[in-house]
Amino acid sequence: MPSLDPFASAVLASAIVVVLLVVLVLSLVGLRRPSTVLAAVGGALVAAALTIVVVLPPAATPLLGVPITVLGFAAATVGGNPFTRRALDIAAGNRVRETEDGGIVILASHDADPAHARTLMRGGTVIGYLERICTVVAIAVGFPEAIAAIIAVKGIGRFPELAEAEARERFIIGTLASLLWAGAVGTVIRLALV
Repeated sequence: MPSLDPFASAVLASAIVVVLLVVLVLSLVGLRRPSTVLAAVGGALVAAALTIVVVLPPAATPLLGVPITVLGFAAATVGGNPFTRRALDIAAGNRVRETEDGGIVILASHDADPAHARTLMRGGTVIGYLERICTVVAIAVGFPEAIAAIIAVKGIGRFPELAEAEARERFIIGTLASLLWAGAVGTVIRLALV
């Protein structure tokens, strides 16, 4: 890896701070108004930051390391919500009705009475936030093996609900999208501070 002089390192670390701040703002807007464009722009910015820290690790000073860490955790946790929801909407083609807490509503058939609907996978939004926080912590502290435990705990907790095809699909896509987002941002944090 090429070694950067302190000024270049500070400029790159500052650029990472700005990128993470913009991603956080886009994510907060995306929470209120989910948008494929916002999710794509946020994803592209995270990919750009990841490329920067892989090619030219800035080795941020503590002055810039703190905002990188704080903004990174916020962007990973909050930003994963609109990113994951857009991935789920695209995969489901808007066929699945979502509840306020991130669960899904299942009808026995398309012409069934909505009063007889069942709700599965309640609490998905909160579980997603916790999953992303744990993933970023695991990567940031250099223990990515913990992600396997996160997935195992989530799978065991959701196992009884995975009999429904819609629930299995949502579980797999949601988990992978959430972990992809958190893993990318966590890697940005880890490599920017090394």
